[in-house]
Amino acid sequence: MIRILLADDEHLIRTALGQMLDLEDDLHVVAQAARGDEAVRLAVEHAVDVAVLDLQMPGLDGIAVAEQLAQRLPRCGCVIVTSHGRPGHLKRALAAGVRGFLPKTTSSVTLASVVRTVQAGGRHVDPELAAEAIAAGDSPLTPREADVLELAASGAPIDEIADRAALSPGTVRNYLSNAMSKLDAANRHEAVATARRLGWI
Repeated sequence: MIRILLADDEHLIRTALGQMLDLEDDLHVVAQAARGDEAVRLAVEHAVDVAVLDLQMPGLDGIAVAEQLAQRLPRCGCVIVTSHGRPGHLKRALAAGVRGFLPKTTSSVTLASVVRTVQAGGRHVDPELAAEAIAAGDSPLTPREADVLELAASGAPIDEIADRAALSPGTVRNYLSNAMSKLDAANRHEAVATARRLGWI
């Protein structure tokens, strides 16, 4: 029996995924979390074999959860299931040790198969996302620059971005300035547009 943790801040999606996976004879969802920090705690507490993680969650995102689980529960395989399948996210996930990366449009049959593959030590990356990541090339942005640029995408003021990123306003300005320079953008809105087009945020 493969013991699974599901983490997604959208209750309906998390519950539906849990019910679908529990229909499989060899799969058992033993824990569910709505936040990334909660996912780490429950995965360790229940000694899960596979963690199925949403990319964007409060507390910690799915990639940060995977990084922590690699340290605290190394035998646990991580699968990211996301509606934000940009190439930059895929590259960050793979660098963090994630062994499965799928769009939320994936069928339950495919997800169950990927859970089995990952638990057996294999990998599965959605072929379309893999092709896009190769085509996009490597991002010149540091992970922190990409995070701040993504927070700036909504048009939020510097102070709000600083609060959300737990940084000082001056540090946020520096990250945005660096990102604009690296992307040859006249302003942060143009930098966001370029980075999104190339899949780096």
